[in-house]
Amino acid sequence: MATIDAQDSDLREMIGRFRVLIIGRANAGKTTILQKVCNTTDNPEIYNTKGEKLDDTVVESSIKRGNHDIANEMVFKSNPGFVFHDSCGFEAGSEVEFEDMKNFISERVHAKKLEERIHAIWYCIPMDNPSRTFQRSEEKFFMECDTGHVPVVVAFTKFEALRPVAFGEIKKELKGLSAEERSRRIAQRVEELFMNTGVLDRLSDTNNRTRPKSHVRLQNMNQPNANCDTLLESTTYALDDEELRLCLVSTQRSNLELCIKCAVA
Repeated sequence: MATIDAQDSDLREMIGRFRVLIIGRANAGKTTILQKVCNTTDNPEIYNTKGEKLDDTVVESSIKRGNHDIANEMVFKSNPGFVFHDSCGFEAGSEVEFEDMKNFISERVHAKKLEERIHAIWYCIPMDNPSRTFQRSEEKFFMECDTGHVPVVVAFTKFEALRPVAFGEIKKELKGLSAEERSRRIAQRVEELFMNTGVLDRLSDTNNRTRPKSHVRLQNMNQPNANCDTLLESTTYALDDEELRLCLVSTQRSNLELCIKCAVA
């Protein structure tokens, strides 16, 4: 911990804030993830590239009209050390939005100023419709986008949605079994359902231009005690740069265990 604290001010001066691009369809749970990461239930403040704060209603109205600016920065008061960018738009099938996202990634991956670079990409894939986990938007991103050295971590959101599906498929087999055995068999079926989607094979396809460094499963994120510790830890270890790792660990404030692990290392 002392190592992190001692270097924190130098890291802030060199890197600035930890910058994340979050990608995913509408209702994939992106906002909830960001709120959990920043330990808040408030909505973020949004700033344009000039650092001017934008009115929430104006931003929402622009998004509804299809005029979303991926360069806008989302910052939560509870933890201003994070800066988030939202890809909102391209999953709806807009080629213009997709090209905007590709250009944004290219520019921010190779930005000369460290504080302007994106440091990680979180790609959210919801599991509430297991037959549609890997859609055209996912295919285009992983086949066509070059994220350079920036790690992509896939978050399978709403993972709890697989449990009732699994239960419905094997409920006859569960009769007369102990609660422990029922739970074990449902969990086993959930795992089978997940693997049967083929999404991991699609993500690791050697023809992809970008492949995720890792993936995590997030479930029941609407619960008050839910957290994103696994996402933060996975992102930390996906980073190749030691300074960026320390920057992320010092920025996040929810995972004390991660701080201890990195301090010891």
